[in-house]
Amino acid sequence: MTAPDLRVLGRTGVRAVALVLHGGQETSKVRAHRLRPAYLRMLPFAHDLRWAGRHAGLAAWQLCYRYRGWNGPDRDPVVDARWALGEIGRAHPGAPVVVVGHSMGGRTALHVAGAERVAAVCALAPWTPEGDVVDQLAGRTVLIAHGDQDTVTAPGRSLRYAVRAKEVTDAVCRFDVLGEGHSMLRRAREWRLLVRRFTLGALGITELDHVIASALAKSSPGGLSVPL
Repeated sequence: MTAPDLRVLGRTGVRAVALVLHGGQETSKVRAHRLRPAYLRMLPFAHDLRWAGRHAGLAAWQLCYRYRGWNGPDRDPVVDARWALGEIGRAHPGAPVVVVGHSMGGRTALHVAGAERVAAVCALAPWTPEGDVVDQLAGRTVLIAHGDQDTVTAPGRSLRYAVRAKEVTDAVCRFDVLGEGHSMLRRAREWRLLVRRFTLGALGITELDHVIASALAKSSPGGLSVPL
């Protein structure tokens, strides 16, 4: 039977976990694997988060889904992410989790935000179809970042999603990564720094970065189209 796969960075002294989710396709039951570009794109984020938070007990768990696709009502990556959250809960009871996802993984991260152990969500260039659910974000801290030149997932849609999310939780901010497309390669360092600062701040490992904190504090639509 096909099963999800987890790469675990940090197994002892764990006090918090970053769950890292890769992108995919709208429809595909082809097996996902660790050599796909979508998975490899997120590996530097997992390693950076583990390195930056290691002294505070931050582990990074990187999920490889069973399938490459979202697959309509099956929502296969959501099923897999919930499974991964269950594994984290069994390994580290009570540890808060920040879910970090790119593209389809960003949508997945937003969908699983309502899980009990999730404290915050970081959605990078997320696929956010019109009318996608936001109620599960209540009580969570949410950061969305989108390249302004992304032609794969629409920045305008993630902005509209952020506006709706702000009606559910005050703690929402969104950044426009200037000059960047979907792959996050042109400004890779800035993407990683943004994710690191948000994750460590949301978990209380460090003070929340002042730029992120300022964006979170603004009333909608302020703080939802901050240039990076």
